[in-house]
Amino acid sequence: MRAATALAALLASEVAIAATIPATPAPGTPGSLSGQLAQMVFGLLLVVGLIFLLAWLVRRMQGAAPRSGQVIEIVGTRAIGPRDRLLLVQVGKEQILIGHSPGSIEALHVLAEPVEVPAGARPATPEFAQRLLELMGKDQKDKK
Repeated sequence: MRAATALAALLASEVAIAATIPATPAPGTPGSLSGQLAQMVFGLLLVVGLIFLLAWLVRRMQGAAPRSGQVIEIVGTRAIGPRDRLLLVQVGKEQILIGHSPGSIEALHVLAEPVEVPAGARPATPEFAQRLLELMGKDQKDKK
């Protein structure tokens, strides 16, 4: 009998405690919808920030790589059709005129005397890449 009375008293006290606790958590607590939303937005911003940080680091590391060790360099390019190009390539002290089409690359001519490239001339970049660099606020001239 005493056990039943003690059990009833314990149950009554649990019911009284449960009645004083609100059913929904207060805003800002981890279990609430606004708390979950804030946590999700913070996590998203953290991931996006990490992506930008890694992109910046990769770009800095590529800029630090020595470019003097390159043996092959594209001196100039000219589009001769929608998908066909002529490329003037410098290999060491020799210049080669190359024809490039979607299915093939052919050496058309090896120049006896290298073509002099003006100091202010910059290598041609594809239109999309050049436009993207302009939109990002970077200029090819500043890469020297």
